[in-house]
Amino acid sequence: MSIFKTDIAVIGAGPQALTLVTHLLQKKKKMRDRLNAGLSPGFQVFDPSGTWLAQWHQQFAAQEIPHLRSPAVHHPDCNPHTLLTFADKRQDELYNPYNRPGTKLFQDFCETVIDRWHLRDQVTKAQVVGLTPQKEGFRLTLADGKTAIARRVVVATGAATAKMPDWTKQVSDYPPERLCHAQGVHLPALPTLTGETVLIIGGGLTSAHLTMGALKRGARVLLMGRRQFKEKIFDAEPGWLGPKYLKGFDTEPDWHKRWHMIQQARDGGSFTPEALTRLRKFSRESRLSLYEQCQVAKARWQGAHWQIQCDNPAVHDCFAHQPIDRIWLATGTQLDITAHPILGEVLAQYPLQIVNGLPVLDEHLRWPGCDLFLMGPWTALQVGPVARNLFGAKLACDRIVPALTKSSLARAA
Repeated sequence: MSIFKTDIAVIGAGPQALTLVTHLLQKKKKMRDRLNAGLSPGFQVFDPSGTWLAQWHQQFAAQEIPHLRSPAVHHPDCNPHTLLTFADKRQDELYNPYNRPGTKLFQDFCETVIDRWHLRDQVTKAQVVGLTPQKEGFRLTLADGKTAIARRVVVATGAATAKMPDWTKQVSDYPPERLCHAQGVHLPALPTLTGETVLIIGGGLTSAHLTMGALKRGARVLLMGRRQFKEKIFDAEPGWLGPKYLKGFDTEPDWHKRWHMIQQARDGGSFTPEALTRLRKFSRESRLSLYEQCQVAKARWQGAHWQIQCDNPAVHDCFAHQPIDRIWLATGTQLDITAHPILGEVLAQYPLQIVNGLPVLDEHLRWPGCDLFLMGPWTALQVGPVARNLFGAKLACDRIVPALTKSSLARAA
């Protein structure tokens, strides 16, 4: 039995979904009027938490992230200046350069956005576990067995698959909490790590957050990266936010070349300048050991500790003689659209070109052949290297919202 019928179903209630909904309401007065009158606005948001930004807030809390990497003009509201206005009496929560907002400031601001657009009760607490294309629209199967019908669907969920180094497949018989991907590390649940040695693997900002958290709890930390540690203020150069770089990207017809442009622009993980400065300071104080151009070749759980061999002969002996209590992997996530948990039936009915795990969508970020739209990292081949970031959500809205609001851009039957 169907419990919902809606014109637009939005799957996910993170910052990408919130950005979409505010931009949709700005462009569609009829939706705003219905929402303000307490009627169904024509869209429904589905998320297991039942609230906006729950997973976003949990991730920031789990890694004790003090502030965003994005500047204050990047956020889910339509007007880029509203966060700076909101922060007028909280200037100490804006971090130089580029006024990057503190985590609490950003959270409080998003709450005002949710209330201003009357979105407090617009998230249905439900996990979508299946998406079935129908003659007109889609059937959404929910985890509790109920279903929903939607004419159009926007999937605004990120990449779920943790990227694990090859050597992890060779290890066994160890306590699971002693080898964790960053997604599974929850710093507030670890009151103390005094006397422990923690090996953190990764050269991105997540590894820096985990390092700070472990040091704060009294651990000795070994930070290992497969390349030289690099510093960049943002994930990708600011030129990727506008025509400076996107013009050439948009006119490149070869999807494989676009994929390589994305890899070059993001260039793996990087630290913000202030994060790398702090890491170097802790290294000089001998609380932290930095191992660059180094990877684990072999790991073995022996008794109550890890024994590690690395592939860099210059530091090989350093690891041979030190027992390691925990290993945390800040090695990122894997993008593979064919592994997406709810898109199997869509892929079967509407096969599409895939380049290194990323789908080739149309100019409105629509899945060719049906009214399914994607947001977030899945749109990188169209939106560019910042697709997964807050500004990437805005760029995605510039493409999706016209297709959802203008009948002239509706998919041809």
